[in-house]
Amino acid sequence: MTEELKEIGLNVGHRRVGRLMRQNGISVVRTRKHKVTTDGHHKFNIAPNLLDRDFAAEKPNQKWAGDISYVWTREGWLYLSVILDLHSRRVIGWAVSNRMKRDLAIRALKMAIAFRAPPRGCIHHTDRGSQYCSHDYQRLLRQHGFKVSMSGKGNCYDNATVETFIKSIKAELIWRRSWETRRQAEMAIFEYINGFYNPRRRHSALGWKNPVTFERRAA
Repeated sequence: MTEELKEIGLNVGHRRVGRLMRQNGISVVRTRKHKVTTDGHHKFNIAPNLLDRDFAAEKPNQKWAGDISYVWTREGWLYLSVILDLHSRRVIGWAVSNRMKRDLAIRALKMAIAFRAPPRGCIHHTDRGSQYCSHDYQRLLRQHGFKVSMSGKGNCYDNATVETFIKSIKAELIWRRSWETRRQAEMAIFEYINGFYNPRRRHSALGWKNPVTFERRAA
């Protein structure tokens, strides 16, 4: 909030902004307890943790990370798969489905590849879910020369940057209303990612820049 006000020319500090927010009943939306959605009970091969919690990248397309989350609608669950570039935290690929199958993750990955055309050697990090360990998903990674990295068993901190994005979209969008249909939730997710998160949402880790601006400054 402080950085947004400074952007429009108001010279204010964090304490003053906090005091004014309290006086006007403006509060922070808190995240909820993490729910595990990873299906780790499978016989696919597990890749080593190449990322090793080093989420920094000097430039785009050095390190990608992905995960799957969920949205409850009155039609049933809608599952969301995302791919982030860890250099800028920008969402570069995403897909939704009413089933949490490998095709969901593959569509998000194909979007990211089409958008970025990454060089060979880019690290691709996820959890150990069956969607990511499947033969089809791993074949696609090999075709494009990715270095495959996976989190430790049941350790969400090994993929903390994507977990942070998921907490953000849930606190700032998903938990704020009831969703009648999957289509309604899908359109709202599209608007959040392309209209707010990528071009506008500021991150302290990026010097209070948004992902798009941060990438442009680094180019």
